[in-house]
Amino acid sequence: MIDLSVVILGYKSEFFLLQFVEQVISELKLADIHSFEIILVANYDNDKDTTPQISQFIQQKYDFVKSITKKKEGKMGWDMRMGMEAASGQYICVLDGDGQMPVSDVVTVFNIINKGQYDLVKTYRHYRYDGFYRTLISKVYNILFTIIYRPKVAIKDVNSKPKILSRTAFDQLNLISNDWFTDAEIMIQALKLNFRICQVSTVFYKNERRKSYVGFNTIFEFIYNLFYYRLKN
Repeated sequence: MIDLSVVILGYKSEFFLLQFVEQVISELKLADIHSFEIILVANYDNDKDTTPQISQFIQQKYDFVKSITKKKEGKMGWDMRMGMEAASGQYICVLDGDGQMPVSDVVTVFNIINKGQYDLVKTYRHYRYDGFYRTLISKVYNILFTIIYRPKVAIKDVNSKPKILSRTAFDQLNLISNDWFTDAEIMIQALKLNFRICQVSTVFYKNERRKSYVGFNTIFEFIYNLFYYRLKN
């Protein structure tokens, strides 16, 4: 079994995806991490999106890259579950491929979890440069999460990535969300299973290439799922 699987969510990344993957490879090798695979999730809902073709090109270029390119049947959560389920590493790290967080975070969370003291290691966005609107939404969401679930461990930023889990921890999860709730679903189940959790601070930059996917409908979906998942369980 390889040490590390890096799952990159590359929805509509197009040409930036190649640059991002090469940054990840460079960071891993500089950190002397050589036993790894990269799983590119480049599912699409628009035939004009060139991301699947670019993802397949990257797979042909590197023998440690797997490319997943399917017509979308869900949102971010569907992509995320597909990528994590395709991973074969001892540790599974998932991150967004939009470049809003330092690629070096992958090395940081891997080095921490690789010591064996934690089941899950994740970042929290201590410094944010993506605007007042997004920052406010995130704060309100995390406050609601704390009020509704009352976790024994304070979760500072539910949706922040990268997140990395041990294979043993991941195999205990039962993820079913196909929408934007998957990050929260992971944290809810991790808390219920008493995972040993470590959180490290990071920087979150503004995305200069596209507008945020987090609109009013997404916000409503977040809040609805928080209550629905709590009542269901």
